[in-house]
Amino acid sequence: MKNLLVLILFICSTGIYAQSIFEASRNGNLEEIKLLYKTNNDVINSVDNKGFTPLILASYNDQPEVVTFLLENGAAVNAKDLSGNTALMGVCFKGNLEIAKMLVNNGTNINQKNYNDATALIYASTFGHTEIATFLLENNADKNITDNRGNTALTHAKMQGNAAIVTLLSK
Repeated sequence: MKNLLVLILFICSTGIYAQSIFEASRNGNLEEIKLLYKTNNDVINSVDNKGFTPLILASYNDQPEVVTFLLENGAAVNAKDLSGNTALMGVCFKGNLEIAKMLVNNGTNINQKNYNDATALIYASTFGHTEIATFLLENNADKNITDNRGNTALTHAKMQGNAAIVTLLSK
């Protein structure tokens, strides 16, 4: 009976840690993340019910200090959510160049595709983030990759009227 109680407490506390880390990652609460990590190192690679990891959430929500801590402590840089999106794809959607650089400098797969075959460059091109698109190209992003509808980053930039990125990708 005592072992069962210990097991139940462990399962419950692990769930609490996981829920806390997701909220802390969204909100940039680095001190809470450090405390959770100290208690359970594996918490930094937890996955919520949408497949989001703390790194994906911190990257998408513009939390560079949290991203730095997570990367320094072994966060899975190429983890995918349930749609196949990575932290780098989230950054390319939102537009934080600083975090994009951190992710690339820590070994993210720059040409990784989500489940619609879109890449980080396709997202940067679609959402008009010229500096990020330039950075990705400088780091060997493949501008010829097509998504599942046959569209390249250039096609997406044209559809969205992102003239600067059209010029960049037409070189």
